[in-house]
This record gives sequence, structure tokens and C-alpha cells, in this order.
Amino acid sequence: MQNVLIVGGGKGGVAILKILHEASSMNVVAVIDVDRQAPGVKLAGEWGIASGDDWRPYLDASIDIVIEVTGDREVFEDIRDRRGKNTVLIPGSVAFLISKLLEEKEELIHELTSESFKRDLIFNSTDDGMIGIDHRGKIILFNQSAQRMTGISGEDALNRNILEVVPESRLISTIETRRSEINQEVILQNGLKIISSRIPMITSTDEVIGAFSVFKDITEVVNLAEQITDLKEIQTMLEAIIQSSDDAISVVDEEGKGILINPAYTRITGLSSGEVIGQPATADISEGESIHLKVLRTRKAIRGTRMRVGPKRKEVIVNVAPIIVNDILKGSVGVIHDMSEIQSLTNELDRARRIIRTLEAKYIFDDIIGTSEEMKIAIEQAKLGAKTPATVLLRGESGTGKELFAHAIHNASDRKFNKFIRVNCAALAENLLESELFGYEDGAFSGAKRGGKRGLFEEANNGSIFLDEIGELSANTQAKLLRVLQEQEIVRVGGTKSIPINVRVIAATNVNLEKGMGDGSFREDLYYRLNRMPIQIPPLRHRKGDIPLISERLIAKINQDYGRKVEGLTKKASVKLMEHDWPGNVRELENVLGRAVIFMEASETYIDEKHLSSMGHTKERTTEIESDPEATDLNARLEWYERHIIQSVLAQHKGNKTATAKALNVSVRNLYYKIEKYNIEINSMK
Repeated sequence: MQNVLIVGGGKGGVAILKILHEASSMNVVAVIDVDRQAPGVKLAGEWGIASGDDWRPYLDASIDIVIEVTGDREVFEDIRDRRGKNTVLIPGSVAFLISKLLEEKEELIHELTSESFKRDLIFNSTDDGMIGIDHRGKIILFNQSAQRMTGISGEDALNRNILEVVPESRLISTIETRRSEINQEVILQNGLKIISSRIPMITSTDEVIGAFSVFKDITEVVNLAEQITDLKEIQTMLEAIIQSSDDAISVVDEEGKGILINPAYTRITGLSSGEVIGQPATADISEGESIHLKVLRTRKAIRGTRMRVGPKRKEVIVNVAPIIVNDILKGSVGVIHDMSEIQSLTNELDRARRIIRTLEAKYIFDDIIGTSEEMKIAIEQAKLGAKTPATVLLRGESGTGKELFAHAIHNASDRKFNKFIRVNCAALAENLLESELFGYEDGAFSGAKRGGKRGLFEEANNGSIFLDEIGELSANTQAKLLRVLQEQEIVRVGGTKSIPINVRVIAATNVNLEKGMGDGSFREDLYYRLNRMPIQIPPLRHRKGDIPLISERLIAKINQDYGRKVEGLTKKASVKLMEHDWPGNVRELENVLGRAVIFMEASETYIDEKHLSSMGHTKERTTEIESDPEATDLNARLEWYERHIIQSVLAQHKGNKTATAKALNVSVRNLYYKIEKYNIEINSMK
């Protein structure tokens, strides 16, 4: 290491001091300047280097180099004369030149470093991969995007041959051919598909010094293109669906301005696209408020709103739903149904229903709702009856569902593909009932149809006939019906010829036929013919646990009939229905629910207790006051005693009807009939 003495602490001295301080082979012994405040003296003090205002004490044999930067000729000559023979004296001009060259070098190095940083920053900020090689094929540029796509780090790639790093590269060929190759597809070893452009680097003297490649990952581009293609196909499909729909469709943006309508919209409203597109959502309304604007305001769908649209004030039903994408409201879409078309279809449907009702049974056993023991027994008995040709007698109060059972029995029998004829015996006058049931011959009576007419029994041949209110038949008609059941043949009114028939008879009554036999109003022989398979249908008050399920089914039917969307009962409403006595049975329940739905607000979706106010108060059932047997006739006495015997045995067996029937030596079916006949309460005995 060489010892250096710097004489002069000005700008030149500072530059020399900085250079020598960084050099490991130089040791600055001291910095000398007559001005103790010179910048070189201060810097030496900060770095722990000796300083002074006289160089003579420091100039000894240990000093290898003296750098004189004062610019004073006398100082230079004085140092020259006093130095040792091994001490080198460097004049200030030479030192200044060296310092300038060194400063320029530092500036150039700094500038080069800055430019290199900028270049790397630019190259690494692009998504395109970049690889550069020199004329020998060595990699000199390998940006971050290239590293990402190839999976090779820059440290492993730089200064290596390009074919060792990227075997698929054609940069060597680019150098050899001196020709550019643009947008060439290449598949890398890792399976990545890229588009590459390769350019030779040629100097102004026509010397090839390397090649440069820019490439892009096209996997995302291909995927994006496929998505765009799919979106276009979906858009085309949706447009085709909307344009071909028979329902009028209109779409508005988030501001409520029309952006799309289909041809059906123009047909129904009478408004062209020019009158709607770009216009407020109120442009098509002739009566009512804009449902589009209401939906945009609430962000909730609205359905089944009646209004009038267009210049002809067409009555329509409107359904509108919001269009929400990523929780952002984009607009709303509305579907308009022409009420005139709906009414026409409804009329056609009603007409079809009326025709069908005369030809076939509508219900099956799955339509009968009941989980109570009494109802299960009735259903099982009816299913057994359906499998036989025997006459079935349905007994129960009015409104319990006897006709429903009749339909189900027919549909579960082997006659289900033939006609099911319904006759209400109480609804037809006696003089008409006979001719309707059995038909009549030509000229049978005044006003008879020429050629005669087939009766309902003939119409039901090979099928089933349901005779409701059988207890209302006149004695004459009962006699003819008995003949039909016995002989399986009928004779038309005014005729003499017997016509064979094969008809399954299902009869129903809500009156006491046994009492009718007692007073002579109902034939005993007909009773035994009809009563071969009696089925007792329990009243609703004896199976109140079925009320929620029955109500659910009835509400669905009422919704369909009235065009409502009632979802069910509230708990309070259900409790109130369960507490009612239901003298009118299921028919009364349907009436109560239908009336409740009619008086509900459009916004209400559940029937509440307040909607059932028209039901009246629940009737309390009271125990029958025992009458004095001495004050009644024999029949009344027998009934009174029979009732109390059944009550007593039921109480002994805690309401178990099977055990009670066994103790009394009667059938369970007969016991059910007696319990119903005498209105005996079972729940209090359990």
C-alpha cells in the first residue's frame, strides 16, 4: 500500500481525496491547505484523515506520492526540491485531468446503469415474452414474461446457448437466413401455445450481431375467442326465442327506457318498435301504472297485474321481473298475456271440462285426503269394492265427498276406460227421471223425440252409473231400478222390449234408508240389493286432523279457479278451522276458504283468522239429554237404548271401535254406521 500526501484542499483536492479514499491500494496520510476551512480539509476530518496548513512536517521518506493541487508554481517547486528520491510528485494539472477522467467514467457508468435499468424495466413490464441472442447464439436478454411462459429463470438462461434453454427456438435460423419471421405459431415443451415474431439484428455495416424474438401466449386469446363465439350463439338463440314467442315481451334498461320488443308485443298492443324503443316505460300504458318502473324501484318481481295497453286499450295481464347481473340492476323484462286470448282458452277449457265430466270420472283414490282411522277404513273398503262388480252404497252426510269416492271406485275398476254417468236423483222431476234413466220409445208421450232416446243406463253400458240421492226416488222408479239390478236389463218408457245392459251401479245417500223402510218410503228389497257393500264416509267433524291437508288441496283448486296465488293458512286460521263443527262438511270448508280468498287483498298470500270472520262462531256440541223411555214409541225406545249400550261398551274399551264391535258381536262397518247414526262422540272416551 502506498502513502499519499495531498497538498491543496480545494475542488481538485476533494476529487482526488474521494478517488483515493475508495482505492484499497492507496493510503492518504494527510490533506494540507493554508485555509483550515477548505472543503478538502473538512472532508479529511470527517473520514479521520490528518490535516494541516503546512506540508513540510508530513514530507518524509514514508511518503510515496505527493499530489499537488494548489496550482501555485512556487509550492510545486518547493515540494520538488524537498522530496525524497523515492517520492513521486504529481502536479495539479495532471491530477486534475485524472480526476476529470475519473468523474466522466463514473458519470458514464451511472448513465449506463440507469439506461440498463430503464431497458430492463421496459422489457419486464410487457406481457410479451422477449429473448435476445448474440451472433454466437448466447442469450443476452430473457425478460420476466419469457421466464413466466417457459418456466425458466433468467439466471439459468442468460449466457447459455438458446437451443439449450428453448429447443424449439428458431433464432439461430433467423441469424443464418438474415430474414424476419412474423406471427409464427410455436408450441413450447410445457405445452404452451405461443405466437412468435423473430427479427435479425443487423448493423449499418450489414453485420449480423444477433437476433431478437417477441412472443405472446395465445391460450387466453383462444379461450376468449371461444367465449365470444359462445356468447354470440347464446345471443342469437335468445333473440330467436324472443322473436318467435307468442307472448308479448318488452325489455327496459335501468332508467326505464325501452330497449327491446318482439313482434307479438306489436300484435297485442298495436305499438311499433319506434313508438316504444328509447321511450319511457309508460309509453304503452293506456290505463294503470308502469310495472317496469315499480320493479326497477323495488328490485322485486311482480306477477298477474291487470292493465290496459296501446291505443285500443287492450286488456292484458303483465308479469315483470328485474334483470340483475352481479348484484347490479340492469333493467327489467316484462311478459304480456292477452286477456281476450286467455278468456277464449278458458271458455274452451270449461266447455271441454263439461264434456269430459259427462264421459268420465275425474278423481282417483290419491285425490281423497284422509289420515284418520275412519277415513282409512272407508278408503280401503272402496278399493276392495272397486275390484268387484258388486253394487256399492256410499253413505254419509252431505258434503263428505261421496261423489269423490264414486269417481275413484270407477277409475280403480276394470271399467275405467268406459263411460261414467252421474245422475242426481233429487234434481230431476219424477216424470223426467224415469225417461232420463231408462230412455223412451218413439211416441211414448207428448213431445217425445222422434225415434226415441237412449237412457242413461244404456249410455253407461259397460261402464258405471252413479245414482246420487238414491233415497229420493219415487216408488215407481225404485221398482224399475230393482229390475235393472236383478235382471241386468231395462225397458224404455213406452216400450215392451227388454234391453240387456252391463252397468256397475254406485249409489249414494245422506238419509236414513232404514228409517225409510220403516215408514214405507223406501223399498226393502231394493235396500238389500243396494246395501251389498255399504261404505260409511265419516263427517269432517270426526276427522278434524285432516282439515290442514284438505285445506291445502282446496286452496290450490281455488287459486286455479280465481287466478290467485294464496300459499296457505296461518296458524291462527288453521286453529279456527279445527275448532269449527262443520255441519256442511268438506263442501262447507271449500265455501269458507273460497269466500276468504275472494275478500283477501292482492298483496296477501296467507289466509288469516280475520279472513274467516264469515264462518261464525264455533258450535259447541252438547250431550243429548236423555229422554224418558216411557214417553216414546217402541222404535224410539229401541234407538235410545241402543245408543246408550254402544256408548257404555265404547267407554269400557276406551273408544276402541274394533274391540267394541267384537264385544257387541257386530261388524266394524255396522258399528261405524251406528256411531254416526246416534252422533256418538269417541274422543272423550279415549
